[in-house]
Amino acid sequence: MSDLILVCIALLGLLVFVLGANVTRHRILRSTTGEPQAPNDPTDRLLIAVRAHGNAAEYIPTLAILLIVASTLTSGWWIESLAVAALSVRALHAFGMITAKTLAAHGPVRDIGAFGTYIVGISLAITVLANL
Repeated sequence: MSDLILVCIALLGLLVFVLGANVTRHRILRSTTGEPQAPNDPTDRLLIAVRAHGNAAEYIPTLAILLIVASTLTSGWWIESLAVAALSVRALHAFGMITAKTLAAHGPVRDIGAFGTYIVGISLAITVLANL
């Protein structure tokens, strides 16, 4: 496995923890104001932070596992490109989420991140299957 793939996996993991720390920050702020800890308003900053973290936690582990398996089965520019793409689209998605004014509407950055996640994940899964 190349160092580039390992760096991408580590940065994906870091992204999950940074997004989680952001949720904690919002919860701490809430604890001083008495606002609800489980909001349901799509414009609520805590809810947006929770969903950004939750979405990352849903997709990043699978991407990381697929990157590890794919790079074990084969090597080369294709897997490294998918690792960089995975990091890029997940960072875009997270940025699109945490900068959104509301979860009720999609923005281009968030949508590119989501669509890119599907493309990268499917490409990695096909790469694994093709190299068995």
